[in-house]
Amino acid sequence: MTEQPTFDGYARPNGAAGVRNDVLVLSPTGLTAPTARRIANNVAGAKLVSMPYASGVVGDDGALRRRTLKGLATHPNVGGVLLISANEPEMEAMAAEISGAGQRVEAISLDSCGQDALRLTHEGMRLAGHLTKDLSRQKREPQPLSELFLALECGRSDPSSGIAANPLVGAVVDRVVDAGGSAVFGETMEWYGTEEALSARAADDGVAEDIRNAIARREQAAEAAGMDLIGNNPGPTNIAAGLTTLEEKSLGSVAKGGSRTIQGVLGIAEAPARPGLYAMDGPWYAPESLTGMVAAGAQLALFTTGPGNSFTSHLAPTIKLSANVETVQRLGELVDFDASALTAGHAALDDVASDLLDKIVAVASGEATWGEIWNEGEEVISRLGASL
Repeated sequence: MTEQPTFDGYARPNGAAGVRNDVLVLSPTGLTAPTARRIANNVAGAKLVSMPYASGVVGDDGALRRRTLKGLATHPNVGGVLLISANEPEMEAMAAEISGAGQRVEAISLDSCGQDALRLTHEGMRLAGHLTKDLSRQKREPQPLSELFLALECGRSDPSSGIAANPLVGAVVDRVVDAGGSAVFGETMEWYGTEEALSARAADDGVAEDIRNAIARREQAAEAAGMDLIGNNPGPTNIAAGLTTLEEKSLGSVAKGGSRTIQGVLGIAEAPARPGLYAMDGPWYAPESLTGMVAAGAQLALFTTGPGNSFTSHLAPTIKLSANVETVQRLGELVDFDASALTAGHAALDDVASDLLDKIVAVASGEATWGEIWNEGEEVISRLGASL
């Protein structure tokens, strides 16, 4: 039996393992966004997540906002949270929920600072500084591959994505899932035309129905907006790169999910109940899609691209990979993993999959991605409707 690789991560009180140990400066209210930005910019290594909306976000939209913010605050890669808000009662409730999940949190409001944003900046920096100091004392420890949860994303695809890069990711996903780990793919509209193939891999009839229903809902929403999906492709960059239909793109896109059983269909930012492979019913726009999967707990992302796509998650190190020969030569300081040997026919899939798994372990253990080096990361929280 082949010995499974391990990675060096941070053990969390709830049993999860982080691949980073960040201080998260979290502003759930737009009024405190500039202050939160000043604090994050002046505390070494702090990560900022800011929600520009607050009051009037109700119903399913409000529930999604709360679930996403909690998921990001309690993310395994976050060692401590500074919560800054213009809504003190909501802040106190949110801080209690974050603390109850085993996460260290400090909270400060605009109200408690007499509506003085400069005082809030000063006091917030001190709190974030102490969190950073404490986290700097924590050490990495060996973690099994079963503790990994991978987010799977593609953006600005071309034929090399569907032929090589996405199947490569799928081969690695199979290995991680077989080792007891987890993975999730999203972008529901990019399942269009693959309904039967995905449903055949469902754990049971209920999951198969969830897959079909998720696609049908998105298709109906597109039709209601006047979009004709038959024969169309969602992006001009994809068309220019050589893809001709949405179905063609979908067949390549779902290859990221490998071949293992799909255990369930998750909502945006919904954490899976158990390890395995999952689908997430979410938007196809990469920033929203990736944030939804990260808020569900994925500590690391695999993001394939054809001609190039620089977006990365802010909290989950994002390994950018391409199998386009020209792209990896042109974007050598944006692409983390060169899979072009597959497209050129110079390497076997299993061999390159082993190399990619080695890269995943290295990044999970602390190696920086280009997205981290250039600070390309962002988290984009989805909205479902208008505010009151």
